[in-house]
Amino acid sequence: MAGQLNSTKRLIAYFSMEIALENAMPTYSGGLGVLAGDTIRAAADLRLPMVAVSLLYRKGYFTQRLAEDGSQTEEPVEWSVGDFLTEDSARASVSIENRRVELRCWRYSAKGVRGFEVPIYFLDADLHSNTEADRNLTGSLYGGDSYYRLCQEVILGIGGVRILRALGYNDLTRYHMNEGHAALLTLQLLDEEAAKEGRKSIRSEDIEKVRSKCVFTTHTPVPAGHDRFPMEYFTRVFPGQTGFLDLKDASSADLMKRVLQAEQNFLDLQEAARRGASLNMTQLALSLSTYVNGVAKQHGETSRQMFPEVPIEAITNGVHAGTWTSAPFQQLFDRYIPSWREDNYSLRSALGLPAEEVWAAHLIAKHKLLETVREKTGLKFDPEVFTIGFARRATGYKRADLILADLDRLREIAKNSGHFQIIYAGKAHPNDAGGKDIIRRIFHAKKALRKTVPVVFLDDYNLELGGKITSGVDVWLNTPQFPLEASGTSGMKAALNGVPSLSILDGWWVEGHIEGVTGWCIGESRRTAAGNTPADNTAEAESLYNKLESVILPLYYNDRAKFLEVMQHAIAINGSFFNTQRMVQQYITDAYLH
Repeated sequence: MAGQLNSTKRLIAYFSMEIALENAMPTYSGGLGVLAGDTIRAAADLRLPMVAVSLLYRKGYFTQRLAEDGSQTEEPVEWSVGDFLTEDSARASVSIENRRVELRCWRYSAKGVRGFEVPIYFLDADLHSNTEADRNLTGSLYGGDSYYRLCQEVILGIGGVRILRALGYNDLTRYHMNEGHAALLTLQLLDEEAAKEGRKSIRSEDIEKVRSKCVFTTHTPVPAGHDRFPMEYFTRVFPGQTGFLDLKDASSADLMKRVLQAEQNFLDLQEAARRGASLNMTQLALSLSTYVNGVAKQHGETSRQMFPEVPIEAITNGVHAGTWTSAPFQQLFDRYIPSWREDNYSLRSALGLPAEEVWAAHLIAKHKLLETVREKTGLKFDPEVFTIGFARRATGYKRADLILADLDRLREIAKNSGHFQIIYAGKAHPNDAGGKDIIRRIFHAKKALRKTVPVVFLDDYNLELGGKITSGVDVWLNTPQFPLEASGTSGMKAALNGVPSLSILDGWWVEGHIEGVTGWCIGESRRTAAGNTPADNTAEAESLYNKLESVILPLYYNDRAKFLEVMQHAIAINGSFFNTQRMVQQYITDAYLH
């Protein structure tokens, strides 16, 4: 089978620490993985000659359990790899602490709308020839300590290139690093270039050749999202390696200095470790890529401020329309816009859809969501009541509880402008105490609001639940702290289903927002010279309450036709543009053919 797939020449290798492909495959934790899966599906739809690489996680991310007070606990995910993936005969290895770690790979094929397939290879170290510790290196996604993470990144970057060679992918022209986790692939490519010339040391011409092949997408303005490892970890993984880059070569020395984030030109790795330097994976990827991009126009600006020495472009994220459009809307589009799967841009004609059929499709999606609420919690939510959705990773800057800042005000709004209910979902990283506190605060508010404003928090957020919430609510709420939302894609999924956003003007919403047409903003635009001032939680909560009370609820209950116009504009303007088909086409023209 590998030979059949390789018979079509592959030009693009896409590397991602996580890739979301199926609900029952726990190979992802959140937005980064979901984007990767959507990117690969769009590449298959567009018949782009791509191959993708990730790691296999036998214990997955985790299954979320929530106690009565909202306290989160985590359990390993049990899944049968062979039910979803096919083992390939190809083998490769990496050296960790002078041990040979054998790697195999498992294949999954993403099939596009015209039948074209993009193979995804999941690297697996769970082989009898490896030590127990090495076998566990592909055990948990974002598990273990930072040294464990570095070893995983060695497998992904270095092992990933080597497994591609073992599979016969020797004609690749671009290596796309989806975030800095894959940055070590650049070192393998440098080694290959030097080996071609019979050298062990790296020269400036090797650097330029590798740079011409690499593309890097940075996804986060949050410092914790940029991997930085102490050099002592690096010397532990690769003992005895003094070369790394030949510092007699000026280009190599300059690169070394940047990626080590240090002032001195170190003679070797051991010296760097003694001086307390750290290896910054983002800097490594930035320094060795011909094209670098942020994931929204606003994020591009933020990234250029963070890394002023590198030209950083912007390609705004999208979502895979065929995946995130709910069944009732798929059927509606199939009837009236039959080309929408092959050409997402044709969704611009959604303004011509019969309004009553749009509403009927929405009600079907809403009933499915509320049935899921009943099944998971026993609570019966009223389908006639305006429903607000918020489903994101639970972490501080996303401010899931901003709407709950003033419970008395919420009760007042419900009394004066119309009833509403709120549906939450989202996992906190096991080590994110602040994120776990937010979930507990939501549970506390849920009890305090009781029947005045029904609130529910659905556990174990995953692809299936995400699809139900984004399609089944009446408005999508998003309240990140500016400018920490790189892009955000959940609101794009909602838009495909005619669900408008109520959001802070950050990430993609800066581009997708037309007030009262595609949805509504919270607060003012921050794209000014004063844009770096701290977020005012009180003022932004007040803006949210005012929009809900004075604009959105009256529209929903008193002018349904006008509300439907907003729903249709969400599809026609945002759904037709913020999709991975458009996004991948931009990568082709701006990055892959660059």
